[in-house]
Amino acid sequence: MGSILGVILHAIGGFAAGSFYIPIKKVKGWQWETSWMILGIMAWIIAPAVVAILTVHQPIKILVSIPSDTFLLVFVFGLLWGIGGLTFGLSMRYLGISLGMTVALGLCTAFGTLIPPIFKGEFSQLISTPQGIITLLGIALCLFGIVVVGYAGMLKEKAITDSTNPKAIEEFHFKKGIFVAIISGILSACFAFGLEAGKPIADFTSSTGTLPIFHNNMILVCILWGGMATNGLYSLYLNKRKYSFHDYNNASNPLLKNYLWAMLGGLTWYLQFFFYGMGTTFIGQNFEFASWSIHMAFIILFSNIWGIYFNEWKNANTKIKTILLLGLGIILIAIVLIGMAGFFVSLLQN
Repeated sequence: MGSILGVILHAIGGFAAGSFYIPIKKVKGWQWETSWMILGIMAWIIAPAVVAILTVHQPIKILVSIPSDTFLLVFVFGLLWGIGGLTFGLSMRYLGISLGMTVALGLCTAFGTLIPPIFKGEFSQLISTPQGIITLLGIALCLFGIVVVGYAGMLKEKAITDSTNPKAIEEFHFKKGIFVAIISGILSACFAFGLEAGKPIADFTSSTGTLPIFHNNMILVCILWGGMATNGLYSLYLNKRKYSFHDYNNASNPLLKNYLWAMLGGLTWYLQFFFYGMGTTFIGQNFEFASWSIHMAFIILFSNIWGIYFNEWKNANTKIKTILLLGLGIILIAIVLIGMAGFFVSLLQN
């Protein structure tokens, strides 16, 4: 039952991750970097701090008690994750939105899921237990579903760009795009590595009387500080290069609404990690690594559902839509398989 609750929490987090950009579309008159800076301040500074204060017992004491080497390692993983997010955009530039997203997210899913148990020497134990085998099959099925969704997106994109966007074809560079997508996939997975490296922080947080469901919230503070360092510096660089600093106080734009929409986007972005952190506590200690696959799968699932809602697939033919729905269906089956692996094993044993 706990694993089912974990999947539900991951679903809420995936919905938040797949929805965070909708408020950003409401921002008017700002350059991307200005919106991203305000979003980042809310997502990576304000929201984690407020949530930690509300859910963690003695958060300041925990923060100052974190060993410097542990904090630095978690912070660096957050910084690398931030770089992975920035290179994610380049992978879509050189491979196209669908192919770039599929390759980057697929690699991010694979690396973020499998490297922690391999690094800890637990992979051999997984393939020797029925629950571990079912979980790994679910992860493999999840990756296959991502490929199918990406293939549908690639077909749709090709049909559109062939006739309406010649520039996209000119920028397509498979070798360069694959190289960038691999970097993005590996570095984006550093968020999962950061959570793993922050286990001592979670253990100490639990020892202070904090509810176990919230013990990852202090790790999130440290990881997201690293992400803010990367994204904040890059946003400021773009502000300077594009002369967009005036966006922050330009009265000709709806300033209050822009700030509120950008901050709402940031809050929504943060909520994915808040619910992800809670979801991992219910998946089971030996199978926490599978949380990353579930999280990524829900992001892809909900982002594509929003794409359907906003008619992004309106011009796709029936074949492409069928492939898309097939891929989303495979991802859903994979999520059920991973989240209920223990339940299926108990059924087989009975």
